[in-house]
Amino acid sequence: MSMRMLSTRGNAPAVSISEAIAAGLAPDGGLYMPDTLPTFAPSDFDGDATLAQVAHRLLGAFFAGDVLESELGAICETAFAIEPPLRPFGDEGDYILELFHGPTAAFKDYGAGFLAASLAALPRGDKPLTIVVATSGDTGAAVGAAFHRKPGVRVAILYPDGRVSPRQAHQLGCFGDNVRAFRVAGSFDDCQRLAKTLLSDAAFKQDVPLGSANSISLGRLLPQACYYAHASLLHWRATGRALNFVVPTGNLGNALACFLAKRMGLPIGALVLANNANDALAQFFDGADYAPRASIATLANAMDVGAPNNFERLQWLESDAAKLRAALTAQSVNDDDIRATIVDVFQRHGEIICPHTACAVRVLQRLRARGVDGDWAVVSTAHPAKFPEVVEPLIGREVPLPTALAAMLDRPSSAEALVDDADALRERLRG
Repeated sequence: MSMRMLSTRGNAPAVSISEAIAAGLAPDGGLYMPDTLPTFAPSDFDGDATLAQVAHRLLGAFFAGDVLESELGAICETAFAIEPPLRPFGDEGDYILELFHGPTAAFKDYGAGFLAASLAALPRGDKPLTIVVATSGDTGAAVGAAFHRKPGVRVAILYPDGRVSPRQAHQLGCFGDNVRAFRVAGSFDDCQRLAKTLLSDAAFKQDVPLGSANSISLGRLLPQACYYAHASLLHWRATGRALNFVVPTGNLGNALACFLAKRMGLPIGALVLANNANDALAQFFDGADYAPRASIATLANAMDVGAPNNFERLQWLESDAAKLRAALTAQSVNDDDIRATIVDVFQRHGEIICPHTACAVRVLQRLRARGVDGDWAVVSTAHPAKFPEVVEPLIGREVPLPTALAAMLDRPSSAEALVDDADALRERLRG
């Protein structure tokens, strides 16, 4: 019997994992979660050396008995072909997990690649499936790259006009063919609300079949747990010690994936979330009531989220706020701290980091200053070359472009202007 996926809001039928991946959002507006989490010991992964092998083992428990079970190995080989380096970084006991070596130079390539390969393996009807994705910069490019020219699938990328970096904007609009980019007059939260409104519209979905590629999709979320499992196992095998993580987060998907990996028994120690000035999570973990708010623009733009979607999943996993605060902590980092950290890391260690990675590094620096010991990995979510207008003036040199990113930037790029209105988006997608 296959594992059941339940809505966080409890008013939708249980579905299989492939059905949850195809749907994106539950019919009651909730987010799908597995009814139970499997548990592992590090020894369960003996013989699994590569990221793809670890992913197959970890995700196999969720796909057992599912229509995609026989395809899972091939899906993992496709989505996890690039090994993310875990390497020493700076001072003794500090490490960096580089997740930006994929085609769009951001961590979201892993989840988007897994989702695309999963959907490609599922049967579909006569009408094309339209993937609606809200992005604060990196998600949309990863999804566009993963689904570009895939038969039977269209992609609609919604991004906040003027609130992503120029290179991110170019990436979002460079695909063409079956991928359309819409620059929305609003914030990321507005884009997210538009996507969720359409995904919750059963009547519209009858006319235009929809799916999601945001971290609201289990097909994006669960695969992200795999690189945390792999990195923690590498460290465990080398040292016999658990690896602690500082994860920069906006919509909470990447950090939640790490939390899930830890819950499943992987050798992960403490988990600390790094926010930018959009600090709803940091405020909550500091003891305040959870209070989503309008997002504000920062240098770490991919984290400019005022109402993180995945907080609903976190509360579903642990409804007791005190227990949640005991399991996780969070800190916020402002733009001045981001600038200072980029400069400090470059001057002291010769390393170039992006603004999002800088948030995590600054939090780790604070922890070390308080005397916190142990082995800690900061998670580097994007290549610094995606943010030259921020990074290059601070370090006084040009950041070399990764080959794949350079190829994207050489393509022509365009995006359609869109007002912040669900009916306007419905009209565009019917065309």
